[in-house]
Amino acid sequence: MIALIQRVTRASVAVNGDVTGEIGPGLLVLLGVEKEDNPQKANRLCERVLGYRVFSENGKMNLNVQQAGGSVLVVSQFTLAADTNSGMRPSFSNGAAPQLAEELYDYFVERCRTLGTETQTGRFAADMQVSLVNDGPVTFWLQV
Repeated sequence: MIALIQRVTRASVAVNGDVTGEIGPGLLVLLGVEKEDNPQKANRLCERVLGYRVFSENGKMNLNVQQAGGSVLVVSQFTLAADTNSGMRPSFSNGAAPQLAEELYDYFVERCRTLGTETQTGRFAADMQVSLVNDGPVTFWLQV
C-alpha cells in the first residue's frame, strides 16, 4: 500500500464539476493499493500518514497532521502501483483488483476518521480533478 502525501494549505477534489472533498491546511493523500495489501497494511499506513511529522514548529518538522490541527483529503490513485521499470508504458500488474482496492481505500478512510482526523475524500475509480496548494513544497512517499 502506497501513500503519496503532500502538505497543503488547501486542497479539493471534484467529479464532473462537483466538489466531493475539500480541506484547508492538512495533508493530501494519494492512495495506491497493491494486490498483496490487506487491512493490517492499511492500519500501518494510516498510522504512518497521521503520525508523520511534516508540520513546522520552531523551524523544524515536529508536528503531525493531528497536532497541527489539520485535515486529510484521501484520493484513490491506482497509478501509484504502476511498474515503470522498463519500457515506455506503465504496467499495472501490481495493482489490486478493483473490488479489493475499493474495500481497502474505504477501510483506510474510515480508519483515519476513527483515529479522530477530519477526513474528506474523492470518489473511488472516478475521473477526478484534484486542486492543491502544496505548502513548502513538502511531499513524501510512504509505503508499507
